[in-house]
Amino acid sequence: MSRYSVQLLTSDHIRKEFSCKHPSLENYIVKYVTQDVKRKLAACYVVTNESNEVIGYYTLSTDSIESDVVSEAIKKKMPPGYKNLPATLLGRLAVTNDFQSKGIGQLLLVDALQRSYANSLIIASMAVIVDPIDLNAESFYLKYGFIKLPDSGKMFIAMKTLAYLTKK
Repeated sequence: MSRYSVQLLTSDHIRKEFSCKHPSLENYIVKYVTQDVKRKLAACYVVTNESNEVIGYYTLSTDSIESDVVSEAIKKKMPPGYKNLPATLLGRLAVTNDFQSKGIGQLLLVDALQRSYANSLIIASMAVIVDPIDLNAESFYLKYGFIKLPDSGKMFIAMKTLAYLTKK
């Protein structure tokens, strides 16, 4: 796995052949990501093969969690009056069909979580949120400690958890 590295998307990366199980994730990286990056709606990080073709990617942006949907245990630790709690959105994570089950998804997720935690030390964020595209994605995030948010389909992992994991 060490032969792959995660980089910020540039115009040098080849995206046109990206193919995965979800057309919406394919269309995003091929057609829309450049606009979102230019508009500062998302930051996109990629892994490429030896031909500089994107074989996996993820996006990060800011978001929030409504305080009403977090558990009572978390709510008790928050100051009263916060309707929304600052968070980082891991908006998309995808790996091409040819590189499924080769550790690229794990590499991307770990990089996204490390980057999110580092950024939370500069710009407040209490958690990383994901909105799994299907049950396979949900299972993937559950393996890494994400917790379901009630009634939304979204999941999160607290920055305090990431802080603990980075010290291990």
